[in-house]
Amino acid sequence: MTQQTPRPAHPREARPAARGRPTIKAVAAAAGVSTATVSQTVNGTGRITEATRRRVLAAAAELGWSPSASATALRRARTRTIALVVRRPTDVLGADPHFGELITGLEGELAPRGYGLLLHLVAGMAQESALYERLVAEGRIDGAVLTDARADDPRPPLLRGLGLPAVLLSAPDPASPVVNVGLRRQDAGVREAVAHLLELGHRRIAYVTGPAELTHTRLRRAAFEDALAGAGVRPAAVRETDFTEAAAVAATEELLALPERPTAVVYSNDSMAVCGIGTAQRAGLRVPYDLSVVGYDNLPLGRWLHPRLTTVDQQVQAVGAAAARALLAVCGEDVPAPALDGRPRLVVRETTGPAPATPP
Repeated sequence: MTQQTPRPAHPREARPAARGRPTIKAVAAAAGVSTATVSQTVNGTGRITEATRRRVLAAAAELGWSPSASATALRRARTRTIALVVRRPTDVLGADPHFGELITGLEGELAPRGYGLLLHLVAGMAQESALYERLVAEGRIDGAVLTDARADDPRPPLLRGLGLPAVLLSAPDPASPVVNVGLRRQDAGVREAVAHLLELGHRRIAYVTGPAELTHTRLRRAAFEDALAGAGVRPAAVRETDFTEAAAVAATEELLALPERPTAVVYSNDSMAVCGIGTAQRAGLRVPYDLSVVGYDNLPLGRWLHPRLTTVDQQVQAVGAAAARALLAVCGEDVPAPALDGRPRLVVRETTGPAPATPP
């Protein structure tokens, strides 16, 4: 019998070269979803539509992918790790003790219970959302603390959909999809500061604030303007900043260069107030004799300035501790209820004084 030479396989009939095990990223790409959605689909967590579920399962079947037993067990295990994602440049975070105080409050409750804090810095909301999806898909965190609440904030519904416990540092809001932790009456501190300056005779009062998209920025600015309006006084000026030292200095220089410069300035945090004091002093002004200054946060640095900083105390460490307790409770831990039922209050020190008798 004549031996026939085997016919070369048609390219479509050729077996694919050996490849590694398909990945969750490949399934996500094939289904047109995120890796977090794939993870939620196979684990039965989150809010996944039936159409999405079918698409993910079809892509997984086509690629021959299934989660390994060890990976599934790892994802379902408790990591005892809490994420704190901050939208700040590294230089701003390093110069602003606010987050150091917040982390101190968080760690004071988390560390004794064996929990760790995972800190990430991001540039924008899209990056922050993608980070949460990745951390959940990889099973790296048990919960998250959200800072800088915004109007129509997309993060609470996102994390609820991901099935990730979370707390938002904001004024209490029963309608929020996640637990909100913060002092009540966020406007109270600014109103007290304005009332204090008005009582000292100031009528040209300026405000240096943070980014307008932040909820607390809008609340405090509205309180500032309303408190002045109630006394029949118009704001001398309002300057919006990004919380950086350079922005605080530039805003203060602009205010001091006005034809009728303010006799008092309220800053939206203590770090900017310190920059404002230094800028005024370099311009030859005496604080508080020529210019009164009010900060916001009541950070320890304010007690060591000369003159000591008048500021609004929003109990940053206490808020951090309350947030940690609230999140631990959501995670199923047996912890005391958060002990936080106050409001921001003015702490009067030495950077505020009577308005100049003959202001420029």
